Amino acid sequence: MIGVPESLCLLTVHAHPDDESSKGAGTIARYRQEGIHTVLVCCTGGEAGEILNPAMDTPEVREHLHEIRLEELAQATAVIGYDEVVMLGYRDSGMAGTESNANPDSFAQAPLDEAVGRLVEIVRRTRPQVMVIYGDEQSGYPHPDHLRVHDIGIVAFRAAGDPGRFPDAGEPWQPTKLYYTTFSVARFREIHLKFIELGLESPFDVTWRERWEGMTEAPITTQVDVSAFGHVRREALLAHATQVDPTSRFWFGLPPEVMDGIHPRDDYQLALVASVTGDGVSITEVDPDTMKEPALQESDLFAGIRAASDASAAT
Repeated sequence: MIGVPESLCLLTVHAHPDDESSKGAGTIARYRQEGIHTVLVCCTGGEAGEILNPAMDTPEVREHLHEIRLEELAQATAVIGYDEVVMLGYRDSGMAGTESNANPDSFAQAPLDEAVGRLVEIVRRTRPQVMVIYGDEQSGYPHPDHLRVHDIGIVAFRAAGDPGRFPDAGEPWQPTKLYYTTFSVARFREIHLKFIELGLESPFDVTWRERWEGMTEAPITTQVDVSAFGHVRREALLAHATQVDPTSRFWFGLPPEVMDGIHPRDDYQLALVASVTGDGVSITEVDPDTMKEPALQESDLFAGIRAASDASAAT
């Protein structure tokens, strides 16, 4: 079955607690306000994360970091407005070469089919039309868990609608569209320039700017207007007290009213589209170059889906 039910659903897959707040929080808040069912799959508990807020770096917090990060996740997702949060059940893998990365319970060490099967079961139960994962271009921050999100997300999107794959994971359900979140270099350049314009010290030093120049920026096919939801991202980030320093100039160096006006869009790349054919379901890889023209750029992750859903609801 392909994804055209009476109600709309958006499923996002993130690696750690806090990723849901730094990537696409405004999008979720906007769609939740529109009545779209929103589901977060968080793949790990963030156990190997560094404590980036000095005020939280205490022996007690370090001892109970897993439990604390889950509490932070619950607070942040309540702020964002996720209807459902599902833990995929793996341990944070840490960075490549670390002890955490070799842990057999880590996401990086999980058998691919096992992790895909867990995600397929969630997709079939929640029946989203749209899935959001991470892209294949992650050279700027090649965290093993972020890379793994891409690996399992691609396979799960294709497998969820195939009755021959994971037969014990529920009735087949084929999402219609798969998107990648993107890292917008343009947004960070705009933030840097605003610091300079206001006579403030920018957190983006020469090292940062050289890093931008060396990055391959993912193509953008879709920009979702989140201008009314800047506060959601800010409040959700602050809920992750172990990971986000409230005094950080990186996150909070500009006044909120200024920050909210800078690049008030969440950027995505449309990667896969499923459609019904005479032989069943066809999944097409999207060439982003075919969507470069302004008239072809999307402003809605559910572009092309809403009308079908409305028609289904009317019959």
